[in-house]
Amino acid sequence: MGGEFELSGPIHRHHLRVLYGDTDAGGVVYYANYLRFCEAGRTEYMREQVGRSYRGLEEEGLILPVVDCRVRYKSSARYDDLLLVETSLVEAKKVSCRFNYRISNREGRLLALAYTAHAVVDRQGKLARFPAPVLDLLQQSLNLTSA
Repeated sequence: MGGEFELSGPIHRHHLRVLYGDTDAGGVVYYANYLRFCEAGRTEYMREQVGRSYRGLEEEGLILPVVDCRVRYKSSARYDDLLLVETSLVEAKKVSCRFNYRISNREGRLLALAYTAHAVVDRQGKLARFPAPVLDLLQQSLNLTSA
C-alpha cells in the first residue's frame, strides 16, 4: 500500500453500495464521490472505534474540517457495486487528526487509496483543541491492535 496510505491500528470496515447518483455519464463513480465514501467510513470509525459521533463533537462546539486530502485511484467502481471502505486513524494531535482509507469492491479489487487530514476548529472557524477526554479516546484507538 505504501507508507502514505498505510492502514494501521484498528481498521473499521464499512460496506456501502454505489447509487446511480454516484456515477457520471460514463457509468462509473464520479471521482469526487470517493471522498464521500471516505466520509462514511470515517463517521462510522468515530462512532464505533472511538465511541464519539461527529454530532457529539458538534454539540460540544467543535468541527473537523478537511484541511488536506489525497486520493490515489486504482480502478473504477460502477453503479450497484458493493464497496468496502476500510478506515484507520493514523494520527491524533491536540489540534488535528488524520485518517487513511482503502476502498475495494466485493471481489477485493483495490479501487482507491486515500487520506484526509482534519483541523479542530470552533464554530467561529478558529483553531481549537480536542477536549482532553476526546483526545485520550483517539490516542487510545491509535494504540489498539487491529482485530
